Amino acid sequence: MPTPAQPSTTTQPAEAQNVAAQHLDTISAAHASDTAGNTFAPRYLDGFPTTAPADTTLGSIDTLPVMEVPTAGEAVPFARSPLHDTPSMALLIAGLIAVALCYHTGYKYIENFFHYMFSTRRRENLFEDHTVNETSILAALIANTCIVEGFLVYLAVQLLRPQWTASLQSSVFLHIGAFCLMAVGFYAAQWLIYKVIGYTFSDKEGTRLWLDGFKSSQSLLGLLLLPVLILLMVFTANGKMLLAIAGLLYLVVRLIFIYKGYRIFYSNLSSYLYFILYLCAVEIVPLVIMTGVTIWICDLLQ
Repeated sequence: MPTPAQPSTTTQPAEAQNVAAQHLDTISAAHASDTAGNTFAPRYLDGFPTTAPADTTLGSIDTLPVMEVPTAGEAVPFARSPLHDTPSMALLIAGLIAVALCYHTGYKYIENFFHYMFSTRRRENLFEDHTVNETSILAALIANTCIVEGFLVYLAVQLLRPQWTASLQSSVFLHIGAFCLMAVGFYAAQWLIYKVIGYTFSDKEGTRLWLDGFKSSQSLLGLLLLPVLILLMVFTANGKMLLAIAGLLYLVVRLIFIYKGYRIFYSNLSSYLYFILYLCAVEIVPLVIMTGVTIWICDLLQ
């Protein structure tokens, strides 16, 4: 029985190559027809034109702004101040931290500032609530006052005596420490003088009232002078005005204390004479002495 004829395998590769060639010709023709109208031609074959477009104006290089080189001057040395002196600021912050730490046990004392400053009642009300532990907060407040006063004396000397500026800036903490110790000594001397005067011209209760007024007024003075000191260290250009404000605050606090002493010790017409002697010997002369001590310290530390 005869078998069916098989297709020839030699003719299949030739037919496949012909079909592939026709397909490539078709794609090339289509691509050529699509890109025939979108041919890219370089615009500036010979370089950029020398003339600018109509909306652009090119000026000469001589008309363009030129940065001027600043003229060199003499080097200005860095001016040291308490604000940039680490030990000095650490001392000031330590005083504030001491007040903050003692506040929780002695806040009643701060609440009774005006009672201690103005009251001359010899018999306390049994219903008044006074804290028992007032020593720590009082010591912290007095220390803060002495530190603030030391800073203010330093800045006052620097502003009022410019010839000492170089010496003050060369050892900031040394001068401030000396002025703070001077303020502590001034406070201790005043307390001792008031103690002796009270013992001589009054009784124990009157002396206690007078010393309470002195301690409370000095404690409040440090808190009042602290904002002025901060402004004085930051805004040195307004130094004299801020020093005048500090002096005014000191004067007001002293007048309040003097008024309380007058109320305690005044008994008859002859008390006026003692009062005048008191003002001269206790309130005016010590300030003059402290001014001389300040000048002596500055001369010693030159």
